Amino acid sequence: MDLPYRDLPYRRCVGAVLFNQDGRVLVARRADLPNAEGAPGGWQLPQGGIDAGEDPAVAIFRELAEEIGTGKAEILAEHPNWLNYDLPPELLGKALGGRFRGQTQRWFALRFLGTDDEIRLDLDPHPEFDAWRWARLAELPSLAVGFKRAIYETLARDFARFAGP
Repeated sequence: MDLPYRDLPYRRCVGAVLFNQDGRVLVARRADLPNAEGAPGGWQLPQGGIDAGEDPAVAIFRELAEEIGTGKAEILAEHPNWLNYDLPPELLGKALGGRFRGQTQRWFALRFLGTDDEIRLDLDPHPEFDAWRWARLAELPSLAVGFKRAIYETLARDFARFAGP
């Protein structure tokens, strides 16, 4: 039985705004999200689900290790609010296993303590990303897919104090 959109729950997850020593933020390109020309596209911040009973501050390091191959970071701040997004209608029933209307996310600002060569997208047998780069924090909203743009605007504003060297 299909639930109406409004009755679907949000998936709980964490997200990382990972700053390097220069105050730039790690963004990664989704391997499964082509751009208008059919080439890989869809830049985003590392994020992922929170396991049952898992503390968000633990989940963020697990997700970093899974998605970028390293959890060498320290937490600078935790956003005080859970930030939600709804999937667009064309993704309902498809994305997130078809069981969720979107995600409710706990975001962390972190300082990367490793070196660039420790960032490895190829360690997971099914990598989510195929490329990464350091970007200016102010770029985040323009890189985000439309339904995540408001969250990225909030993060760019609320974590701006960490964007300097």
